[in-house]
Amino acid sequence: MTILQAIIYGIIQGAGEFLPISSSGHLIAIPWLLGWADHGLEFDIALHWGTLAAVLAYFWRDWIRLLKSGIHGTGTRDGQMFWYLIAATIPGAVIGFLLDDVVESYFRNAGLVGISLIIMGIVLYFCDRYGRQDVNFKQMTFRQSLWIGVSQALAIIPGVSRSGSTISCARILGLDRESAARFSFLLSTPIILGSAIVPLKKFYGSGLSIPLGNFMVGILSAAIVGILCIRFFLQYLKKADLAIFVWYRFLFGAILLLFYFNR
Repeated sequence: MTILQAIIYGIIQGAGEFLPISSSGHLIAIPWLLGWADHGLEFDIALHWGTLAAVLAYFWRDWIRLLKSGIHGTGTRDGQMFWYLIAATIPGAVIGFLLDDVVESYFRNAGLVGISLIIMGIVLYFCDRYGRQDVNFKQMTFRQSLWIGVSQALAIIPGVSRSGSTISCARILGLDRESAARFSFLLSTPIILGSAIVPLKKFYGSGLSIPLGNFMVGILSAAIVGILCIRFFLQYLKKADLAIFVWYRFLFGAILLLFYFNR
């Protein structure tokens, strides 16, 4: 892996983790299209440390406030939201743990990514187009947060997108776009943390197969782009819908399938 490739992978991870376009799908599709060697699971883990840094850097005040309130129970709105987020994390964490080997063995397929991009694009369009906007972040219920957590489990399929599935679910449950994205990003924190820590046991004591400098460049790129994308997306959703991301999914998914069936 070259330094340039490490930067590109970091950019893909940082943008795809928070925009509804699927980081895992792009990390499979881009090297496949360009003929690059598989960068491996250990580098994927490193990139998750970058996006974890991004979401913590952006929301650290929120998490400190939520954690302080959550320790004292559900007597305050922040305390309730902390435990809503914890409960909503469980479905995705369980599914990810149970199906991790299946995903790594059978789901890393550019054709499947193309199909997932298009199907989830359709879902994203209808949920955003016909979802109500009468619930904001502070009005969320436990039921709504739990359903959003269940939808997060779908992101185990490359091309679906964690933010895409959670924002789609939030929109169909009536959340406004900015609130849907904010909850999605907060909900991503423990999942990204798990994705960065749990797989490390597979590589304990085996050393790195990629130069340390490439790891650091990838992590830094993912962190910087992640922060920029969080900031951009939350501002963008104050005045626009998700159509541009839907059309991007359709276009990139179609390109992938075209190449896949002609190779």
